[in-house]
Amino acid sequence: MQGPAINIAKELGFYTIVLDGSASAPCISLADRFEKIDLKDKEGIEAFARSIQGSFARIGIMTAGTDFSASVAWTAEKLGLPGIPYETALNASDKGRMRECFKKANLPSPPFYIITDASAPLDETQFSFPVVIKPVDNMGSRGCRRVDNAEEFPEAAKSAIGFSRCGRAIVESYMDGPEFSVDAIVYKGEITICGLADRHIFFPPYFIEMGHTMPTVIDEKKQKAVLETFNVGIHALGLADKENIGAAKGDIKLTANGPMIGEIAARLSGGYMSGWTYPYSSGALPIKAAIQAAMGYEPDCLTPTKKWTCAERAFISIPGTVKQITGLEKAQNTEYVNNFFLRITEGDKVNFPENNVSKCGNVIASAPSRETAVNAAETAARSVLIRLDPADTETGKFIEEEPLAEMRRRGDRREDKGEEKRFPPDAFVLTDELKEALFQIPEIVISNSPIFLPYIIPFPEFESSGLTDYMGRSVQETLDIVRLMTGFPLPNAPENADNIIRLDRSFWKALIRGSYQGAVYYIDKLEVAWSKSKIYFYCS
Repeated sequence: MQGPAINIAKELGFYTIVLDGSASAPCISLADRFEKIDLKDKEGIEAFARSIQGSFARIGIMTAGTDFSASVAWTAEKLGLPGIPYETALNASDKGRMRECFKKANLPSPPFYIITDASAPLDETQFSFPVVIKPVDNMGSRGCRRVDNAEEFPEAAKSAIGFSRCGRAIVESYMDGPEFSVDAIVYKGEITICGLADRHIFFPPYFIEMGHTMPTVIDEKKQKAVLETFNVGIHALGLADKENIGAAKGDIKLTANGPMIGEIAARLSGGYMSGWTYPYSSGALPIKAAIQAAMGYEPDCLTPTKKWTCAERAFISIPGTVKQITGLEKAQNTEYVNNFFLRITEGDKVNFPENNVSKCGNVIASAPSRETAVNAAETAARSVLIRLDPADTETGKFIEEEPLAEMRRRGDRREDKGEEKRFPPDAFVLTDELKEALFQIPEIVISNSPIFLPYIIPFPEFESSGLTDYMGRSVQETLDIVRLMTGFPLPNAPENADNIIRLDRSFWKALIRGSYQGAVYYIDKLEVAWSKSKIYFYCS
């Protein structure tokens, strides 16, 4: 996320120094100098800044897309650099302090309280389910989830506290409604909005951003209400006090009762927004503006110069070990795609994401029209195909989990609250009619076929259903991918044929559960088992 900041600083002619706790952090090589300092070590950063202060006519400090604005503010305050007071930065870093500020200002923000003990139950005299639990001091939705009942509460609280650097979590009333992201530059008390984006959040009980699109599609009246709420929130935190210089990033929910503040941070957005989405969409350059402000210059690059749409989309995986990644060239060469970020390699362990840092990669596209940009990003994201190692039993456990519908058929009502409670979710969510049709497909013992050539027992109701998986692939598209990746034509199985390998209900369940990855894993596993049971004789 710091790559654009480093490049822009150098383009502006500044000598650029980067700090990180890891000497292998990405983009280090772009800078003029690297110093290994833990970003939580504010005193260490201050000491280093003092050591170089006399070597330059002026220095500035900033960050983009990270949760270390308090370390930046501490150093700026101690050295008299442009910035915001450290205590103000804490208001925008610690979610408990943040909510207290909003409460005192009587702003639209949910009721909350702080916990340090995961075993303490929810005070149901003051709060009712659902609630949201998250660490007070982390980012990327780590440890953040919705809790719908008392049984889920202890585990969620333990996770949130575990992700907190200070061992504290915040419990809030759940806010229902679409979410929006907005960035602003604050220069001597003046707030300049950079843009407003739709966030695309999926997979409850977690809050996984599968992408964002800028500009938003909501009408001007709602946009105005969202931005007004963001502005008053900035003032409530003290970020827009007269001499303050910095940035603000807001997540605002549009509920049935109007806009409510999710959070406001004293930094620019991560998630590829501040460095990529804003420039591609409007031509505004928030990172350049933040660097100018940090160096004591008035920003001059926030006026929109175009009206394009920028769409960012993520791609994900079911649990397992990456055996092969294909489709990269196709994704990168999709028309209107600007950037492609791959976050996995062969041999990596992958999981279905429970936060925004565990996705497999991201695609960014921009175009004059929204439809074109969104289609380009989603097409490119769907082009990336991740084949999982059949030796990893985690994938097998995932695709073999008993569907809720089967539990109900045998009289087990423990999961009677609906398919939406299942996590990770099925790739394809079947209707009751399709579930019943699935149960009509037989489960057959594999025959002693002399060759491995699988045939599919047809499931016409599903194939023509119009359903799509969590990446937007249709059933037919998914089957075509399975054919491509396995090399098998997978024709329909003829009736009353004995010497063939039939892909029965178990195959369809694997595809429904894990899309093409589940189906390919199922066939790969089947092929391995078949090959071990055969003996070959070669004659010359």
